[in-house]
Amino acid sequence: MALILIVDDSPTEVHVIRKALEKHGYQTAAAGDGAEGIRLARQMKPDLILMDIVMPGVNGFQATRQLANDPETKRIPVILVTSKSQETDRIWGMRQGAVDYLVKPVTPEKLVEKAQAALAG
Repeated sequence: MALILIVDDSPTEVHVIRKALEKHGYQTAAAGDGAEGIRLARQMKPDLILMDIVMPGVNGFQATRQLANDPETKRIPVILVTSKSQETDRIWGMRQGAVDYLVKPVTPEKLVEKAQAALAG
């Protein structure tokens, strides 16, 4: 089963996302900020990363760009899951290497649908 890395500094968001994914049979891991997310992505090689943008230290845009530019992690799809709802944020996120962009709050159904699409390639 696919391993999905959730990168978010909100324990509540991680819990909600994790519950939705695990209900559909996905394995999950979590990181509390962008730097930890990058480290875990290199170490665990997840099948998909769900990345928040607004986090302390390395934000989601920076982490996504680093992952997309790293030969070890560039093939891992990243979906940005964020409260930033501006079209400019979505465009910038996609330019950093994200494959999709979801605005919180995200329904569990939408989250799973987008995860399945990203995993299918």
